[in-house]
Amino acid sequence: MSEILFDEIPSLDLADFVSGDRDKKAAFVRNLGDAYENIGFVAIKNHGLHQAMQDELYAAIQKFFSLPDEVKAKYEKPEIGFQRGYTGKGKEHAKGRNTGDLKEFYHVGQAMDHIPNDDAVNEDYPHNVWPAEVPGFREVSLQVFSTIEEAGKLMLRAIALNLGLEETYFDDKVTYGNSILRSIHYFPIENPDQVPADAVRAAEHGDINLITLLMGASADGLQVLRRDGKWIPITALPDQLVVNVGDMLERLTNKKLKSTIHRVVNPPREKMNSSRYSIPFFLHPRSEMDLSCLENCISADFPKSFEDCTAGEFLEERLKELGLKK
Repeated sequence: MSEILFDEIPSLDLADFVSGDRDKKAAFVRNLGDAYENIGFVAIKNHGLHQAMQDELYAAIQKFFSLPDEVKAKYEKPEIGFQRGYTGKGKEHAKGRNTGDLKEFYHVGQAMDHIPNDDAVNEDYPHNVWPAEVPGFREVSLQVFSTIEEAGKLMLRAIALNLGLEETYFDDKVTYGNSILRSIHYFPIENPDQVPADAVRAAEHGDINLITLLMGASADGLQVLRRDGKWIPITALPDQLVVNVGDMLERLTNKKLKSTIHRVVNPPREKMNSSRYSIPFFLHPRSEMDLSCLENCISADFPKSFEDCTAGEFLEERLKELGLKK
């Protein structure tokens, strides 16, 4: 592996991977591997999520987050670790911190009516929660969910090839996976002196899942920590999704692929009274997926770094560390 210090995250065209052109496909896989082994992030275009669909979802979530806090609180589900529905302001914090992030968010998971009755995940997943006050919220959320999920499956096929696995290695592991579409509102702060001095929109963290696919945010602020300790801004064009490696994939690959620390910094003090919206899709496998380090990622130079566990076990542990489960 050649070590590369990227000044910005690489941009790739997912159409190259599915084009049928062997050279373009191979180049996509190779460039993706370089990015994920060094910075852990890429931006992709031709992912299937059209701008009109994004605009429709942003309009729906802005309408929801503008509701009074007591109305939004009707859709909180702490008994399931906030894995569906609304999570109130400041209730999630980064691993290793106690100060809550300056955000609120809404979780959408798999549409249960699409899952075969005899599939065990029916017992594993909670049902989605839909706000009655926002017509169309359900329809556009599920449409975006399925569209990004398909793009994520293609990215995992490219990742599998880069790892020397069968292209379809991840397919059965993510079919009806425990993925989450998270609509985030970084709410306005009218008086910055009234929040804890160390409170930020999203403290530095790694994602839990296999990969995250992020729709363009409504404002700047996302940064990634390069291996030399420099924070670099993550910017993507309107037609791109940002796709990064999560902790589960880093664990599976014995740190070959990097789950890079990232954060959302506060805007300048004079702009703290403005909203920022962001919509990541956390692509999770089925809970029974074995996250034991792949044998071809272990060697004398790179000994096994992690204990064996399943995706479900790892998720439970991390939700407790984030303050979402007791």
